[in-house]
Amino acid sequence: MDIAFLFPFILLIGVMFLMTRSAKNRQRQAMEMRDAMEPGTGVRTIGGMYAQVKEVREDTVLLELTPGVHALFAKNAIGAVLDADEYERIITGAEEVDDEEAPVVPDDASSLTETSDDTAEDRVELGKEGATAEAAAEEPKKDDGERGSRSDS
Repeated sequence: MDIAFLFPFILLIGVMFLMTRSAKNRQRQAMEMRDAMEPGTGVRTIGGMYAQVKEVREDTVLLELTPGVHALFAKNAIGAVLDADEYERIITGAEEVDDEEAPVVPDDASSLTETSDDTAEDRVELGKEGATAEAAAEEPKKDDGERGSRSDS
């Protein structure tokens, strides 16, 4: 057999091995996260619902959706176990405000360009009465054979 014939198969087997290994790592991390659940912990389900853990069973978990409203979910339906601070922030609707890291967004685009006094003199206002004849003289003239050419007579 030729080694060039075997190379694609070896490459395919290697890629498949790496893919299954990373999938197993993700499953292991999800299982560890779900095992870390205990009563009082805030969670987010895979459907996007936020709730507080009331009871952890073998394959299920009892969640308190709102005070006095309980629902039984499969452990596999838990998408994320949240920190206490993050859970409270989400439930209360408080937004994180960090003035130092917040990007500054200008009100208009004029603050994005630098203008100085010497460049302001060179600026030409097109379509306004203040447009100078110099700007029109700088426009390249077209030959008679080109489309849209002007006659200067």
